[in-house]
Amino acid sequence: MTDPRPVISARGVRLGYRDATVLRDVDWCVRAGEWWFLLGPNGCGKTTLVRAVLGLLAPLAGTLERDPVLASFENTGVVPQRSHINPTLPTTVREFVSLGAVGIGRNARDPNALEWALDRVGLAGLVDRDLRTLSGGQRQRALVARALVRRPKLLVLDEPTEGVDVGSEEVFLETLADLRRDEGLTLLFVTHKLGTAARHATHVALFQDGRVRTGVREAVLDPDALEDAFGVPPDRLSELRL
Repeated sequence: MTDPRPVISARGVRLGYRDATVLRDVDWCVRAGEWWFLLGPNGCGKTTLVRAVLGLLAPLAGTLERDPVLASFENTGVVPQRSHINPTLPTTVREFVSLGAVGIGRNARDPNALEWALDRVGLAGLVDRDLRTLSGGQRQRALVARALVRRPKLLVLDEPTEGVDVGSEEVFLETLADLRRDEGLTLLFVTHKLGTAARHATHVALFQDGRVRTGVREAVLDPDALEDAFGVPPDRLSELRL
């Protein structure tokens, strides 16, 4: 269930680096509880928009506003594409996930957050396992748990299923769907995979040629619109991996 309250609002935003424009005329409204897929090829500006959302990049023009609850990074969780693990350094799942609380004031920490996060991603029974022994899918869920230990309102995921087998990917995506439904999390999911977005998104931001088309999944992933954007006939869209 979504909340009509906007948590991110962009109006006429232009983003770039050293005055080199990457995205222009971005109008975007994200409401609490929505699952947005940021979809497009490499170099199209997805990471640039995420950096702006996280407060790491100021707009060159226009206005980008975040709900005050997100003004503190404590309320935002980030799941990177992969985590590089030192093969010589034994690290338990508990230790790895606990790192997500770094930077949160002791008085603001939820003493039950670690157990809650591990339980939500299905790793409670592996808390004392060496992280290096986990499967690829389990490691991705550990990354989510590390972000969840902050008890965030917004979860940003940067191509989190790259290199994960199909079965593990679906388990991972169902975990996210459960979190959105049960906890009201707002999700921003960066991906190349059209099929994944078509199955799970509530909303899509489609990137092409420095612009972003945003809206509900059915409107943005319209076959004719995708053919115009990417030159792929509608009968081949199921094969498309952006």
